[in-house]
Amino acid sequence: MAVKWTSGHSSSILCLNVNKEGLVASGAERGELTIWNEEGIHLGQIQLPRADDVTCVVFSPTYPSRLYTSHGETISMLDVRSLKGPVECFHLNEEEINCLSVNETDSVLAAADDSGAIKIMNLENKKVSRSLRRHSNICSSVAFRPQRPQSLVSCGLDMKVMLWNLQKARPLWTMILQENEAEGAEQQSAGQFFNPPLAHSLSVAACGNVFGCGGEDGKIRIFRVTGVKFEQELGFKGHTLGVSQVLFLPEVYWLLSGGNDGKVLLWDVSNEVGKQLKSPVKSIHRRKARTPASTKRDGEPNAMVTNEHARVLPKLSIEHGEKVNWISYAEIKGFRRVLVADQSSCISVYPLIET
Repeated sequence: MAVKWTSGHSSSILCLNVNKEGLVASGAERGELTIWNEEGIHLGQIQLPRADDVTCVVFSPTYPSRLYTSHGETISMLDVRSLKGPVECFHLNEEEINCLSVNETDSVLAAADDSGAIKIMNLENKKVSRSLRRHSNICSSVAFRPQRPQSLVSCGLDMKVMLWNLQKARPLWTMILQENEAEGAEQQSAGQFFNPPLAHSLSVAACGNVFGCGGEDGKIRIFRVTGVKFEQELGFKGHTLGVSQVLFLPEVYWLLSGGNDGKVLLWDVSNEVGKQLKSPVKSIHRRKARTPASTKRDGEPNAMVTNEHARVLPKLSIEHGEKVNWISYAEIKGFRRVLVADQSSCISVYPLIET
């Protein structure tokens, strides 16, 4: 059963984040922002200027009291020790921001928006250092890679996943998730409902070389970065509707996913990913399992798609029952917990107990 954290919001919670000290930030519709302790007691509440929906909250990895929030086209930096209002506000993006990410050194912030642009801000001089424009539709998620402060990945509703280095304005590598046209046409002609793999969320594992992506087609795809490109290692499905959120847990190749079907699932991909990391030589079986698909290098088409024969089953299935807006992870009093935000004004906290 979930423990409910209540009375912190009056509208739907859209995003969550947890800092190193166990404080939880939640952002909601109409500019509502709340800070909680690990016992679910809210320590502070404010409404951000203009009452735009708070779409993302991210604590600084080096300064636990510093919180970055996106609301509308604005990024606000706050000090959670004195939650009276923004310390600073930045207007980098031209359209609504969907996702923020800060690198490990707290030197650079990335903000992905509805136009498909990713604005890169130098946090020392508070100026835009790059404007990355290669997504042709909404850029839904962006994440810096751990241990690589100049490298990040992004995904969007154009069905593209991209690998970037901040020294270049063009992506190092791009993969188009859409399956080949013939297969899609067959499914549609057979009268089946065909959901294109619009990419909603991504998360990078602690090693920095493995990341996961959740799509509208209900699939989770696991990628491995090698040098200036990445390859899809795994593809599996556990949700009947779109995967709205994915989140790698610290230190292990365990991945949480949340979906529009109201489920929260825990996956262990360490066996499959571990095999690939230990052995760079692809087996004959894996080579045969690959079929041509669309990938781009430096923004231009190239080819590669995945082996989906590996059977991956969830270690834990939580029937949350409501469409998942955001998931986060925290250790509360020594126990692992999953925090879930949905269409309600409450945060649901579940024990993370593997089956």
